[in-house]
Amino acid sequence: MTEDAPSPLPYRVMEPGGAGALVEIALRLAALGLLLYGALVLVSPFITVAIWAVILTVALYPFYEWIARRLGNRRRLAAALLTLLNLLVVIGPATWLILGLIESVRRISEKLDLSNPTLPAPPASIKDWPLIGGQLYDFLILASTNISAAAAQLLPLLKPLAGGLLLTAASTGFGILMFFVAIIVAGFLFAPAPSLVRALRTFSRKLTLRRGDEFVALAGATIRTVSRGVVGISVLQALLAGIGLAFFAVPGASLITSAVLILGIVQIGPAIVLVPVIVWAWLTMETSSALIFTIYMVPVNLIDNILRPLVMGRGLKTPMLVILIGVIGGTLAYGILGVFLGPIILAVIWELLMAWMNENEPAAPAPSC
Repeated sequence: MTEDAPSPLPYRVMEPGGAGALVEIALRLAALGLLLYGALVLVSPFITVAIWAVILTVALYPFYEWIARRLGNRRRLAAALLTLLNLLVVIGPATWLILGLIESVRRISEKLDLSNPTLPAPPASIKDWPLIGGQLYDFLILASTNISAAAAQLLPLLKPLAGGLLLTAASTGFGILMFFVAIIVAGFLFAPAPSLVRALRTFSRKLTLRRGDEFVALAGATIRTVSRGVVGISVLQALLAGIGLAFFAVPGASLITSAVLILGIVQIGPAIVLVPVIVWAWLTMETSSALIFTIYMVPVNLIDNILRPLVMGRGLKTPMLVILIGVIGGTLAYGILGVFLGPIILAVIWELLMAWMNENEPAAPAPSC
């Protein structure tokens, strides 16, 4: 007797490589793509806050552990104290900058007679300037006799600039608000940070079986190194510049110090504000005071070029040039957030490239005796 034939399946199996299988795969991919797109739309407003929160958590975690040990391993209390300290550190310079701006505007308004504004007549030599000399001279003559008419001519040209300045101010204010939110979010990440790192390592192992843990450690070390080398050196430079400006009673010292800090963080450098201040000192101060001021401010202006490579070269196997390119390129591409994202991306790519180049490298032959 022959065995009974197996009962038919309740559904039809798609032939491998058939049209039905291709349609089914396409529908699954489309549904997955729609779900991922919907999730990205939902979380996109929080991506910047999340990235800043992670950067702050990684950069400050050793300090958090130190505080927690001093408080008897009360981790929640340590996270609350560190969050409060971070808010004070950010609010203090921001308040200082706002008060400095108000004071600078007040001094300028006191020196200007806004009820009857006048401009001096331009020198006749301006007419001899190539290309723009004649038009510029006519405009300055008009401004010296009828400033309202001159302002009316400039108004159409200034409207686009004013719009751009308003957009810049609005985006800056929104960015500062998001940074405050990121500080608060980071406060909730300190305590569960070890479990989050374990989850990230598990995920990284799925991507790269052999080097997942190494890349997670590389990202953390890069964040801390950039924090010390970029932000830390910029804060030190701004502090030294502020001390010198306050000691010599330079007008607008708080505003200039804030500019030094911001220009240092965004990798432009403080020379564009400190060099004019040094020139101003030679024009307004006594020779001895100007000389002492210059001797002090020139090293302050150059201190980042000396200390930053020393600080950023410690603790990483990635070449210093790769880190610097990542910092500068990231700043140009993504703003201040790119200061951290740029070197992390380039450091991981560099390590992947080195691993790929050395993967099949034959071992060097043993030296013959």
